[in-house]
Amino acid sequence: MQTPLTFAEILSALSHALDITEGQPRGHAVRTAYLALRIGKELGFSDADMRDLCKASLLKDAGCSSNSVRVYKVFAADDLLTKRHVKLVNWSNPLESMRFALEHMMPGANIFQKIVHALKETRGSVGVMDEVTLARCTRGAQIARYIGFTEQVAQAIEYLDEHWDGRGSPYKLKGEQIPMHARILCMCQTMEVFASTFGVDATYEMLRQRRGKWFDPELVRVAESFQSDRAFWALHAEMLHNPDMTPPMPDFTRKVLPSDIDRVCEAFAMIVDAKSSFTAEHSRRVAQYAVQIAEALGWDTERVNFIYRAGLLHDIGKLGVSNTILEKPGKLTDDEFAAIRAHPRHTYEILRRIRSFALLAEVAGAHHERLDGRGYWQGRTAEQLTPEMRILAVADVFDALSAERPYRAALPLEQVFDIMERDSGTALDGTLVQVLKSVQMGAPYAQAA
Repeated sequence: MQTPLTFAEILSALSHALDITEGQPRGHAVRTAYLALRIGKELGFSDADMRDLCKASLLKDAGCSSNSVRVYKVFAADDLLTKRHVKLVNWSNPLESMRFALEHMMPGANIFQKIVHALKETRGSVGVMDEVTLARCTRGAQIARYIGFTEQVAQAIEYLDEHWDGRGSPYKLKGEQIPMHARILCMCQTMEVFASTFGVDATYEMLRQRRGKWFDPELVRVAESFQSDRAFWALHAEMLHNPDMTPPMPDFTRKVLPSDIDRVCEAFAMIVDAKSSFTAEHSRRVAQYAVQIAEALGWDTERVNFIYRAGLLHDIGKLGVSNTILEKPGKLTDDEFAAIRAHPRHTYEILRRIRSFALLAEVAGAHHERLDGRGYWQGRTAEQLTPEMRILAVADVFDALSAERPYRAALPLEQVFDIMERDSGTALDGTLVQVLKSVQMGAPYAQAA
Protein backbone atom coordinates (compact mmCIF):
# COMPACT_ATOMS: atom_id res chain seq x y z
CA MET A 1 0.00 0.00 0.00
CA GLN A 2 1.38 3.40 -0.98
CA THR A 3 2.13 5.74 1.92
CA PRO A 4 0.17 9.03 1.94
CA LEU A 5 1.67 12.24 0.60
CA THR A 6 3.45 14.50 3.07
CA PHE A 7 4.20 18.21 2.99
CA ALA A 8 7.89 17.30 2.81
CA GLU A 9 7.38 15.42 -0.44
CA ILE A 10 5.19 18.08 -2.05
CA LEU A 11 7.38 21.00 -0.99
CA SER A 12 10.59 19.17 -1.91
CA ALA A 13 9.32 18.79 -5.47
CA LEU A 14 7.87 22.27 -5.84
CA SER A 15 10.93 23.87 -4.25
CA HIS A 16 12.79 23.07 -7.48
CA ALA A 17 10.70 25.80 -9.11
CA LEU A 18 11.92 28.25 -6.47
CA ASP A 19 15.50 27.14 -7.07
CA ILE A 20 15.41 27.97 -10.75
CA THR A 21 13.87 31.41 -10.25
CA GLU A 22 16.67 32.18 -7.77
CA GLY A 23 19.19 31.09 -10.41
CA GLN A 24 20.29 28.14 -8.31
CA PRO A 25 20.90 24.55 -9.45
CA ARG A 26 17.84 22.36 -8.92
CA GLY A 27 17.70 20.88 -5.45
CA HIS A 28 19.23 23.91 -3.71
CA ALA A 29 16.38 24.25 -1.18
CA VAL A 30 16.36 20.50 -0.48
CA ARG A 31 20.12 20.55 0.13
CA THR A 32 19.68 23.61 2.35
CA ALA A 33 17.14 21.62 4.36
CA TYR A 34 19.66 18.78 4.61
CA LEU A 35 22.21 21.15 6.16
CA ALA A 36 19.68 22.92 8.39
CA LEU A 37 18.34 19.67 9.78
CA ARG A 38 21.87 18.61 10.73
CA ILE A 39 22.25 21.88 12.64
CA GLY A 40 18.88 21.33 14.32
CA LYS A 41 19.87 17.79 15.28
CA GLU A 42 23.16 18.99 16.80
CA LEU A 43 21.22 21.62 18.80
CA GLY A 44 18.76 19.00 20.09
CA PHE A 45 15.67 20.48 18.46
CA SER A 46 12.28 18.97 19.23
CA ASP A 47 10.37 17.09 16.54
CA ALA A 48 8.07 20.10 16.08
CA ASP A 49 11.02 22.46 15.64
CA MET A 50 12.65 20.09 13.16
CA ARG A 51 9.45 19.95 11.12
CA ASP A 52 9.23 23.74 11.07
CA LEU A 53 12.89 24.02 10.11
CA CYS A 54 12.33 21.62 7.23
CA LYS A 55 9.26 23.46 5.94
CA ALA A 56 10.97 26.84 6.20
CA SER A 57 14.03 25.52 4.34
CA LEU A 58 11.97 24.18 1.46
CA LEU A 59 9.80 27.29 1.26
CA LYS A 60 12.47 29.88 2.05
CA ASP A 61 12.43 31.36 -1.47
CA ALA A 62 8.64 31.45 -1.84
CA GLY A 63 8.75 35.23 -2.24
CA CYS A 64 11.62 35.21 -4.72
CA SER A 65 9.46 35.81 -7.78
CA SER A 66 7.97 39.00 -6.31
CA ASN A 67 11.21 40.95 -6.76
CA SER A 68 12.21 39.52 -10.15
CA VAL A 69 10.85 42.48 -12.12
CA ARG A 70 12.59 44.95 -9.80
CA VAL A 71 15.93 43.11 -10.00
CA TYR A 72 15.64 43.01 -13.79
CA LYS A 73 14.90 46.75 -13.99
CA VAL A 74 17.60 47.82 -11.54
CA PHE A 75 20.33 45.76 -13.19
CA ALA A 76 18.97 45.78 -16.77
CA ALA A 77 20.26 42.23 -16.86
CA ASP A 78 19.17 38.60 -16.52
CA ASP A 79 17.50 38.40 -13.10
CA LEU A 80 18.31 34.69 -12.76
CA LEU A 81 22.04 35.21 -13.25
CA THR A 82 22.06 38.32 -11.07
CA LYS A 83 20.36 36.50 -8.20
CA ARG A 84 22.69 33.54 -8.53
CA HIS A 85 25.86 35.65 -8.46
CA VAL A 86 24.77 37.92 -5.60
CA LYS A 87 24.72 34.88 -3.29
CA LEU A 88 28.45 34.49 -3.80
CA VAL A 89 29.42 37.97 -2.59
CA ASN A 90 29.31 39.80 0.71
CA TRP A 91 26.63 42.29 -0.33
CA SER A 92 26.57 43.88 3.12
CA ASN A 93 30.08 45.23 2.38
CA PRO A 94 29.57 48.56 0.52
CA LEU A 95 32.69 48.24 -1.63
CA GLU A 96 32.00 44.64 -2.59
CA SER A 97 28.38 45.49 -3.25
CA MET A 98 29.33 48.41 -5.52
CA ARG A 99 31.84 46.26 -7.39
CA PHE A 100 29.15 43.62 -7.91
CA ALA A 101 26.67 46.19 -9.22
CA LEU A 102 29.11 47.65 -11.73
CA GLU A 103 30.13 44.20 -12.97
CA HIS A 104 26.59 42.87 -13.43
CA MET A 105 24.55 45.94 -14.37
CA MET A 106 23.78 46.50 -18.08
CA PRO A 107 26.19 43.92 -19.58
CA GLY A 108 28.18 45.49 -22.42
CA ALA A 109 27.57 49.09 -21.34
CA ASN A 110 30.33 51.49 -20.29
CA ILE A 111 30.69 52.67 -16.72
CA PHE A 112 29.06 56.05 -17.45
CA GLN A 113 25.97 54.36 -18.89
CA LYS A 114 25.82 52.05 -15.87
CA ILE A 115 25.98 54.92 -13.40
CA VAL A 116 23.30 56.90 -15.24
CA HIS A 117 21.05 53.83 -15.30
CA ALA A 118 21.65 53.12 -11.60
CA LEU A 119 20.78 56.69 -10.62
CA LYS A 120 17.65 56.59 -12.75
CA GLU A 121 16.39 53.31 -11.26
CA THR A 122 17.37 53.93 -7.64
CA ARG A 123 17.01 57.74 -7.51
CA GLY A 124 20.31 57.75 -5.67
CA SER A 125 19.02 55.59 -2.81
CA VAL A 126 21.41 53.09 -1.24
CA GLY A 127 18.51 51.00 0.04
CA VAL A 128 17.88 48.96 -3.09
CA MET A 129 18.98 45.73 -1.42
CA ASP A 130 16.58 46.38 1.44
CA GLU A 131 13.82 47.12 -1.06
CA VAL A 132 14.16 43.91 -3.05
CA THR A 133 14.75 41.81 0.08
CA LEU A 134 11.68 43.26 1.80
CA ALA A 135 9.53 42.33 -1.18
CA ARG A 136 10.88 38.79 -1.20
CA CYS A 137 10.85 38.10 2.53
CA THR A 138 7.45 39.56 3.37
CA ARG A 139 5.83 37.82 0.41
CA GLY A 140 7.46 34.52 1.33
CA ALA A 141 6.15 34.80 4.89
CA GLN A 142 2.66 35.55 3.58
CA ILE A 143 2.80 32.43 1.43
CA ALA A 144 3.79 30.29 4.43
CA ARG A 145 0.89 31.70 6.45
CA TYR A 146 -1.51 31.16 3.55
CA ILE A 147 -0.62 27.47 3.39
CA GLY A 148 -1.28 27.26 7.12
CA PHE A 149 2.21 26.81 8.52
CA THR A 150 3.22 28.04 11.97
CA GLU A 151 4.36 31.57 12.73
CA GLN A 152 7.82 30.12 13.40
CA VAL A 153 8.01 29.00 9.76
CA ALA A 154 6.75 32.37 8.51
CA GLN A 155 9.25 34.32 10.62
CA ALA A 156 12.14 32.08 9.56
CA ILE A 157 11.39 33.09 5.97
CA GLU A 158 10.70 36.75 6.73
CA TYR A 159 13.99 37.28 8.61
CA LEU A 160 16.08 35.02 6.38
CA ASP A 161 18.51 37.74 5.27
CA GLU A 162 19.09 39.41 8.64
CA HIS A 163 22.70 39.23 9.88
CA TRP A 164 24.12 38.73 13.35
CA ASP A 165 25.87 42.13 13.28
CA GLY A 166 22.70 44.02 12.34
CA ARG A 167 23.85 44.85 8.82
CA GLY A 168 21.55 42.42 7.06
CA SER A 169 18.29 43.16 5.29
CA PRO A 170 15.64 44.49 5.37
CA TYR A 171 14.90 45.14 9.08
CA LYS A 172 18.49 45.43 10.43
CA LEU A 173 17.77 43.04 13.29
CA LYS A 174 20.81 42.13 15.37
CA GLY A 175 21.96 39.09 17.32
CA GLU A 176 19.25 37.25 19.20
CA GLN A 177 16.61 39.62 17.87
CA ILE A 178 16.71 37.33 14.83
CA PRO A 179 14.64 34.14 15.35
CA MET A 180 16.81 31.02 15.67
CA HIS A 181 15.27 29.30 12.64
CA ALA A 182 16.05 32.36 10.50
CA ARG A 183 19.64 32.42 11.75
CA ILE A 184 20.03 28.77 10.80
CA LEU A 185 18.54 29.26 7.34
CA CYS A 186 20.67 32.31 6.61
CA MET A 187 23.81 30.32 7.36
CA CYS A 188 22.74 27.07 5.75
CA GLN A 189 21.57 28.55 2.45
CA THR A 190 24.91 30.35 2.16
CA MET A 191 26.80 27.17 3.06
CA GLU A 192 24.87 25.29 0.39
CA VAL A 193 25.63 27.82 -2.35
CA PHE A 194 29.35 27.85 -1.48
CA ALA A 195 29.58 24.06 -1.12
CA SER A 196 27.87 23.56 -4.48
CA THR A 197 30.00 26.19 -6.22
CA PHE A 198 33.42 26.08 -4.55
CA GLY A 199 33.51 22.98 -2.35
CA VAL A 200 33.50 22.18 1.36
CA ASP A 201 36.85 23.80 2.27
CA ALA A 202 35.80 27.12 0.73
CA THR A 203 32.49 26.87 2.59
CA TYR A 204 34.18 26.69 5.96
CA GLU A 205 36.60 29.46 5.08
CA MET A 206 33.56 31.62 4.26
CA LEU A 207 31.99 30.68 7.62
CA ARG A 208 35.10 31.74 9.52
CA GLN A 209 35.25 35.05 7.66
CA ARG A 210 31.59 35.83 8.36
CA ARG A 211 31.47 34.51 11.94
CA GLY A 212 30.01 37.22 14.16
CA LYS A 213 29.15 39.31 11.11
CA TRP A 214 26.61 37.43 9.00
CA PHE A 215 26.29 34.42 11.26
CA ASP A 216 25.69 33.56 14.90
CA PRO A 217 29.12 32.45 16.23
CA GLU A 218 27.53 29.54 18.08
CA LEU A 219 25.93 28.24 14.89
CA VAL A 220 29.26 28.46 13.09
CA ARG A 221 30.77 26.38 15.90
CA VAL A 222 28.02 23.78 15.45
CA ALA A 223 28.65 23.68 11.69
CA GLU A 224 32.36 23.21 12.28
CA SER A 225 31.61 20.14 14.41
CA PHE A 226 30.71 18.16 11.27
CA GLN A 227 33.25 19.65 8.87
CA SER A 228 35.14 16.35 8.80
CA ASP A 229 32.05 14.15 8.45
CA ARG A 230 32.91 12.72 5.05
CA ALA A 231 29.73 10.66 4.74
CA PHE A 232 27.59 13.74 5.37
CA TRP A 233 29.32 15.85 2.74
CA ALA A 234 29.51 12.94 0.30
CA LEU A 235 25.71 12.71 0.39
CA HIS A 236 25.49 16.45 -0.26
CA ALA A 237 27.73 16.01 -3.30
CA GLU A 238 25.62 13.09 -4.48
CA MET A 239 22.45 15.18 -4.19
CA LEU A 240 24.14 17.97 -6.15
CA HIS A 241 24.87 15.59 -9.03
CA ASN A 242 21.43 13.97 -8.77
CA PRO A 243 18.94 16.72 -7.84
CA ASP A 244 16.02 14.29 -7.81
CA MET A 245 17.47 12.72 -4.65
CA THR A 246 15.76 13.67 -1.41
CA PRO A 247 17.44 13.11 1.96
CA PRO A 248 15.50 11.76 4.93
CA MET A 249 12.98 14.37 6.06
CA PRO A 250 11.15 14.65 9.40
CA ASP A 251 7.88 12.78 9.68
CA PHE A 252 5.19 15.39 9.13
CA THR A 253 2.81 13.10 11.07
CA ARG A 254 -0.49 14.45 9.77
CA LYS A 255 -1.70 13.07 6.47
CA VAL A 256 -1.93 15.80 3.84
CA LEU A 257 -5.59 16.46 3.10
CA PRO A 258 -6.95 17.43 -0.34
CA SER A 259 -7.59 20.92 1.03
CA ASP A 260 -3.92 21.15 2.05
CA ILE A 261 -2.82 20.25 -1.47
CA ASP A 262 -5.20 22.84 -2.90
CA ARG A 263 -3.71 25.57 -0.70
CA VAL A 264 -0.17 24.61 -1.71
CA CYS A 265 -1.21 24.72 -5.38
CA GLU A 266 -2.90 28.10 -4.85
CA ALA A 267 0.19 29.41 -3.08
CA PHE A 268 2.48 28.37 -5.92
CA ALA A 269 0.08 29.94 -8.43
CA MET A 270 0.60 33.22 -6.55
CA ILE A 271 4.37 32.72 -6.73
CA VAL A 272 4.26 32.06 -10.48
CA ASP A 273 2.01 35.02 -11.23
CA ALA A 274 4.24 37.41 -9.28
CA LYS A 275 7.15 36.65 -11.60
CA SER A 276 6.11 39.10 -14.33
CA SER A 277 4.07 42.30 -14.49
CA PHE A 278 2.23 40.73 -17.44
CA THR A 279 0.86 37.71 -15.57
CA ALA A 280 -0.84 38.95 -12.39
CA GLU A 281 -3.57 36.45 -11.37
CA HIS A 282 -3.11 34.56 -14.67
CA SER A 283 -2.84 31.08 -13.14
CA ARG A 284 -5.87 31.53 -10.90
CA ARG A 285 -7.96 32.77 -13.81
CA VAL A 286 -6.88 29.88 -16.05
CA ALA A 287 -7.84 27.46 -13.28
CA GLN A 288 -11.21 29.21 -12.92
CA TYR A 289 -11.95 29.06 -16.67
CA ALA A 290 -10.90 25.43 -16.84
CA VAL A 291 -13.26 24.63 -13.96
CA GLN A 292 -16.11 26.47 -15.71
CA ILE A 293 -15.65 24.35 -18.83
CA ALA A 294 -15.40 21.11 -16.84
CA GLU A 295 -18.52 21.88 -14.82
CA ALA A 296 -20.45 22.81 -17.97
CA LEU A 297 -19.51 19.39 -19.34
CA GLY A 298 -20.92 17.74 -16.22
CA TRP A 299 -17.64 16.41 -14.84
CA ASP A 300 -17.64 14.98 -11.31
CA THR A 301 -16.05 16.77 -8.36
CA GLU A 302 -12.82 14.78 -8.41
CA ARG A 303 -12.22 15.46 -12.08
CA VAL A 304 -13.08 19.16 -11.71
CA ASN A 305 -10.64 19.46 -8.79
CA PHE A 306 -7.94 17.82 -10.91
CA ILE A 307 -8.30 20.39 -13.69
CA TYR A 308 -8.35 23.17 -11.06
CA ARG A 309 -4.94 22.09 -9.73
CA ALA A 310 -3.56 21.66 -13.24
CA GLY A 311 -4.67 25.20 -14.07
CA LEU A 312 -3.05 26.61 -10.96
CA LEU A 313 0.29 24.92 -11.66
CA HIS A 314 0.45 24.92 -15.47
CA ASP A 315 2.95 27.79 -15.65
CA ILE A 316 5.21 26.81 -12.74
CA GLY A 317 8.02 26.16 -15.22
CA LYS A 318 7.92 29.83 -16.22
CA LEU A 319 9.76 30.63 -12.99
CA GLY A 320 12.87 29.47 -14.84
CA VAL A 321 12.49 32.05 -17.63
CA SER A 322 14.46 35.28 -17.28
CA ASN A 323 12.54 38.53 -16.95
CA THR A 324 14.69 39.92 -19.75
CA ILE A 325 12.47 37.69 -21.90
CA LEU A 326 9.17 37.89 -20.00
CA GLU A 327 9.27 41.69 -19.82
CA LYS A 328 10.63 42.28 -23.33
CA PRO A 329 8.25 44.64 -25.21
CA GLY A 330 9.46 43.72 -28.71
CA LYS A 331 9.79 40.58 -30.79
CA LEU A 332 11.69 37.70 -29.23
CA THR A 333 14.84 36.28 -30.81
CA ASP A 334 14.95 32.60 -31.73
CA ASP A 335 16.93 31.83 -28.58
CA GLU A 336 14.51 33.79 -26.41
CA PHE A 337 11.51 32.05 -27.91
CA ALA A 338 13.26 28.71 -27.35
CA ALA A 339 13.49 29.60 -23.65
CA ILE A 340 9.76 30.38 -23.60
CA ARG A 341 8.97 27.12 -25.37
CA ALA A 342 10.90 25.21 -22.71
CA HIS A 343 8.73 26.32 -19.79
CA PRO A 344 6.01 23.62 -20.21
CA ARG A 345 8.77 21.00 -20.08
CA HIS A 346 10.03 22.53 -16.84
CA THR A 347 6.46 22.39 -15.51
CA TYR A 348 6.28 18.70 -16.34
CA GLU A 349 9.66 17.90 -14.81
CA ILE A 350 8.86 19.71 -11.55
CA LEU A 351 5.40 18.23 -11.05
CA ARG A 352 6.27 14.65 -11.99
CA ARG A 353 8.46 14.41 -8.89
CA ILE A 354 5.31 14.25 -6.72
CA ARG A 355 3.78 10.81 -6.33
CA SER A 356 0.22 10.74 -7.69
CA PHE A 357 0.94 13.88 -9.75
CA ALA A 358 2.13 11.96 -12.82
CA LEU A 359 -1.06 12.61 -14.83
CA LEU A 360 -1.32 16.19 -13.57
CA ALA A 361 2.26 16.79 -14.74
CA GLU A 362 1.36 15.48 -18.20
CA VAL A 363 -1.73 17.70 -18.43
CA ALA A 364 -0.13 20.85 -17.02
CA GLY A 365 2.90 20.39 -19.26
CA ALA A 366 0.71 20.19 -22.37
CA HIS A 367 -1.03 23.57 -22.18
CA HIS A 368 0.76 24.88 -25.30
CA GLU A 369 0.13 21.81 -27.44
CA ARG A 370 -2.11 22.14 -30.52
CA LEU A 371 -4.50 19.80 -32.32
CA ASP A 372 -2.42 20.05 -35.51
CA GLY A 373 0.79 18.96 -33.78
CA ARG A 374 2.50 22.36 -34.10
CA GLY A 375 2.45 23.15 -30.39
CA TYR A 376 5.20 22.75 -27.81
CA TRP A 377 7.04 21.27 -26.04
CA GLN A 378 6.26 17.75 -27.30
CA GLY A 379 4.39 18.47 -30.51
CA ARG A 380 1.46 16.24 -29.53
CA THR A 381 -1.23 15.62 -32.13
CA ALA A 382 -5.00 15.66 -31.61
CA GLU A 383 -5.07 11.93 -30.85
CA GLN A 384 -2.53 12.46 -28.06
CA LEU A 385 -4.40 15.28 -26.36
CA THR A 386 -6.76 14.29 -23.56
CA PRO A 387 -9.90 16.31 -22.75
CA GLU A 388 -8.06 17.79 -19.75
CA MET A 389 -5.18 18.95 -21.95
CA ARG A 390 -7.61 20.48 -24.45
CA ILE A 391 -9.50 22.32 -21.72
CA LEU A 392 -6.32 23.77 -20.27
CA ALA A 393 -5.18 24.99 -23.69
CA VAL A 394 -8.52 26.75 -24.30
CA ALA A 395 -8.52 28.32 -20.81
CA ASP A 396 -4.92 29.53 -21.23
CA VAL A 397 -5.55 31.15 -24.62
CA PHE A 398 -8.77 32.73 -23.41
CA ASP A 399 -7.02 34.42 -20.51
CA ALA A 400 -4.10 35.54 -22.68
CA LEU A 401 -6.56 37.35 -24.97
CA SER A 402 -9.15 38.59 -22.48
CA ALA A 403 -6.98 39.82 -19.62
CA GLU A 404 -5.82 43.39 -19.34
CA ARG A 405 -2.08 43.74 -19.88
CA PRO A 406 0.29 46.63 -19.12
CA TYR A 407 0.67 47.27 -22.85
CA ARG A 408 -3.01 46.96 -23.88
CA ALA A 409 -6.55 46.94 -22.58
CA ALA A 410 -8.51 43.71 -22.31
CA LEU A 411 -9.98 42.65 -25.65
CA PRO A 412 -13.80 42.58 -25.92
CA LEU A 413 -15.24 39.08 -25.50
CA GLU A 414 -16.63 39.09 -29.04
CA GLN A 415 -13.15 39.72 -30.45
CA VAL A 416 -11.61 37.13 -28.15
CA PHE A 417 -13.95 34.41 -29.33
CA ASP A 418 -13.63 35.47 -32.98
CA ILE A 419 -9.89 34.82 -32.66
CA MET A 420 -10.37 31.54 -30.81
CA GLU A 421 -12.96 30.31 -33.31
CA ARG A 422 -10.53 30.95 -36.16
CA ASP A 423 -8.05 28.70 -34.36
CA SER A 424 -10.64 26.01 -33.68
CA GLY A 425 -9.82 22.69 -35.27
CA THR A 426 -6.16 23.58 -35.83
CA ALA A 427 -4.93 24.81 -32.47
CA LEU A 428 -7.94 24.58 -30.16
CA ASP A 429 -10.80 22.16 -29.62
CA GLY A 430 -13.78 23.95 -31.21
CA THR A 431 -16.36 22.25 -28.99
CA LEU A 432 -14.60 23.42 -25.85
CA VAL A 433 -14.28 26.94 -27.25
CA GLN A 434 -18.06 26.99 -27.69
CA VAL A 435 -18.55 25.66 -24.16
CA LEU A 436 -16.48 28.48 -22.72
CA LYS A 437 -18.17 31.01 -24.98
CA SER A 438 -21.57 29.89 -23.70
CA VAL A 439 -20.41 30.26 -20.11
CA GLN A 440 -18.78 33.65 -20.62
CA MET A 441 -21.57 35.12 -22.76
CA GLY A 442 -24.24 33.98 -20.33
CA ALA A 443 -25.89 31.31 -22.47
CA PRO A 444 -25.90 27.73 -21.12
CA TYR A 445 -24.10 25.12 -23.21
CA ALA A 446 -26.35 22.43 -24.59
CA GLN A 447 -24.57 19.08 -24.78
CA ALA A 448 -25.32 16.83 -27.71
CA ALA A 449 -27.64 13.98 -26.89
